[in-house]
Amino acid sequence: MSEVRCSNPHNRFSQEALLGIKTPASPIGFQSFWQQAYQSTLLKKPTMSLKDSGRRVKNWKVMDVQYESTDQVMIGGWLLLPIDRPPVRGFVVGHGYGGREEPDLHLPFTDSAILFPCMRGISRSPAPPISPEPQWHVLHDIDKKDRYIIKGCVEDTWLAVSCMEQLFPYLKGKLGYLGISFGGGIGALAMACEKRVSRAHLNVPTFGDHRLRLRLPTEGSGKSVQRFFKSHPRLALKTLRYFDAANAAQWIDMPVHYALALKDHVVTPPGQFAIYNATSKTKRHLMVLKEGHSDYPEKVHEDSALLAELDAFFEALK
Repeated sequence: MSEVRCSNPHNRFSQEALLGIKTPASPIGFQSFWQQAYQSTLLKKPTMSLKDSGRRVKNWKVMDVQYESTDQVMIGGWLLLPIDRPPVRGFVVGHGYGGREEPDLHLPFTDSAILFPCMRGISRSPAPPISPEPQWHVLHDIDKKDRYIIKGCVEDTWLAVSCMEQLFPYLKGKLGYLGISFGGGIGALAMACEKRVSRAHLNVPTFGDHRLRLRLPTEGSGKSVQRFFKSHPRLALKTLRYFDAANAAQWIDMPVHYALALKDHVVTPPGQFAIYNATSKTKRHLMVLKEGHSDYPEKVHEDSALLAELDAFFEALK
């Protein structure tokens, strides 16, 4: 592994060093753990309810959505549907650890059905005693590998795909996934097993390379995990090694577009690039961002360029 050093989460990393990060060793049974969870989740037929919110934006009507996930957790969210035509492709879109207040209406896919689920415990999916606060949410059941909250959120994502298949069976082979930060890390873990999604985009994804994530300065939920690790190192690692998005990325078998930052105080860039580096060279596409989780002068231009790249990347789903 190339040496990556940083004493301040606000410092910028060198792209050369980030591209040199090697994939951490997987724990025994990593793949079988996730394959078993995936196959078990596929057996669940989602019970979904849709209600027209009455809102119309661009070429979409906005539907309120709810479906039952594993552990009988109810997942709420939104579904955008084209007003004037049947959708020609579909998307599931994850969110950051701040949750979401509404769908991402800036996306360019106005010919598509787009599902925006809120992961268990967050925003429209309250699930006491799970805390909606990132610093506590990320620790929920961290002492139980089979019950850890992140596993449940991955299952929520798989069942979102099941909902899309149920609603639009004719879109088989035309489904995509997009996730940012928390949703990017959940997406990497979910896409490692997912065969029903054809293309994915992961933006500044978290949960990559816990060797570095537990050591390098960071803020946000990562800092909460670091505090827990200092008090319970063996217990934390026993679970976290099975939730490393970089290990999961080795098994992703679809084209993935990445947007990764050279500087990010919330999701350390080495963790982001560890996920990208572990992805098959023939499957990965990279856009490098100056910063993540920040506002900066070039951000408007980079956001516009990213949307253009995503529009082109997901054109293949049509």
